[in-house]
Amino acid sequence: MKKLIITALCLVLCCSLKAQNYTPTADNLKQRVWFSNAHFGLFIHWGPFSIPGSGEWVMNDRKLTVHNYTNLQDFFNPVDFNAEQWVTMAKSAGMKYITLITRHHDGFSMWDTKYSDFNIMNTPYKKDIVKMMADECHRQGIKLYLYYSLLDWRREDYPHETGRTGQYSGRKGKGDYASYLAFMKNQLTELLTNYGEIGGIWFDGHWDQTAPEGASDRASRIDWKYDEIYGLIHQLQPQCMIGNNHHLMPFAGEDFQMFERDLPGENKSGLSFQQASEKLLLETCETISNSWGYNLSDTLYKSKKDLVHMLVKAAGLGSNLLLNIGPMPNGKIQPEFQERLAGLGDWLKIYGESIYNTRGGYIKPQAWGSITQNDQKIYIHILDGKTTTLRLDNLPAKKIRKAYLLRDNSKVNYTFKKSNLEIKTALNTAEPDQVIVLEIKN
Repeated sequence: MKKLIITALCLVLCCSLKAQNYTPTADNLKQRVWFSNAHFGLFIHWGPFSIPGSGEWVMNDRKLTVHNYTNLQDFFNPVDFNAEQWVTMAKSAGMKYITLITRHHDGFSMWDTKYSDFNIMNTPYKKDIVKMMADECHRQGIKLYLYYSLLDWRREDYPHETGRTGQYSGRKGKGDYASYLAFMKNQLTELLTNYGEIGGIWFDGHWDQTAPEGASDRASRIDWKYDEIYGLIHQLQPQCMIGNNHHLMPFAGEDFQMFERDLPGENKSGLSFQQASEKLLLETCETISNSWGYNLSDTLYKSKKDLVHMLVKAAGLGSNLLLNIGPMPNGKIQPEFQERLAGLGDWLKIYGESIYNTRGGYIKPQAWGSITQNDQKIYIHILDGKTTTLRLDNLPAKKIRKAYLLRDNSKVNYTFKKSNLEIKTALNTAEPDQVIVLEIKN
């Protein structure tokens, strides 16, 4: 049965992408199936921007020039960084993959690159962060995805004169996109040649060359030559997925669609005016605090309950959750992040089967909670802490073999007639999510 499901999903994905003039390889389709079952990953925003403790946009927000910002390179010395501890923490949290910042908008490269002097090897640390993380991810069986910024606040050849950020960096000349494109392709070639198998490339920054989110016309002011960029990636590592955080509907050649600070179909952040794709895989990226990069003044941490609800609702929409941490400049991870990730790991040890290897529910998340499902089971997640009787119409099952709480396998009372279900369960406010399992026959 599992092989049939994978084959069917591959056929659907392949047919949809042929319509976009992009035919993924068998290895790429296999990677997508894995991604759709994983559901939970760790996002890591880290670099010299962590030193001022004001988030990853500090260069732009404080209007720092290239000359002054470059001084941070001499102070970045993360002597407490430990790749084994980071990957182990993610794995213990129940995360299946890590998306690591390799180069953010400030232009700093976290690896030993030949194409920029502004990189980790020219800091006092002088060790390749990407290599250490890649080696450890491969050793522990965690897939590695790489974030790469299309935008650069430092380089003269980036088309900065048409960008809507980075306008205080002191650049005077005109950009040269042909030169900048060659630079990006050279760096991407390094990342996809020297660090083993990469699960995907996570692009960001396209929006710098468009009108703000919500505008009627968000066409790019430059031709990014995605056919060349995406084609290079698929040539170097055919399985490697591509996503682009452009806040638009997916472009040809992309393998998944991401939503920044929003669940698919929502727009609480003001960034996600696009609809959720019905053809590609989905991912929501969110923060534990209110910041992506390390921020000294940000102490508004989401609770374990908040994070569980976020993960459950994402899964109920058929989406992955990419949950962010912003490590400190010395390489340590804040205890508030560690505590919440450990809490999620404890929760997933009990309830993981209701998240992993499931698809979105036959109905979207409701005020009472959310549904995840597979061919044999429907998982009803009661999240509101007050519902004890629930009616579900048009349940996609011919018969319910068994109904019970996932927590302890205790029996749940129900009636099921003409595809309409009514279930009753005792209220348990101590749990962030009361999960009812329906074993079904189709």
